[in-house]
Amino acid sequence: MKKFEIPSTTVKQIRFPDTVVKDINEAIKGTNCNFSAFVIEAVKVAIGNINSH
Repeated sequence: MKKFEIPSTTVKQIRFPDTVVKDINEAIKGTNCNFSAFVIEAVKVAIGNINSH
């Protein structure tokens, strides 16, 4: 069985346009996902897309 590990994190302050914050909040409404988790996953997907080209 794989051991449960919490990844290390670094705090970064970034700015989002108000419209992007609104869109993210709408996308996660009613889910078990928080803002940070959504942004982290979106960035991972974007990096994967860039690296696959």
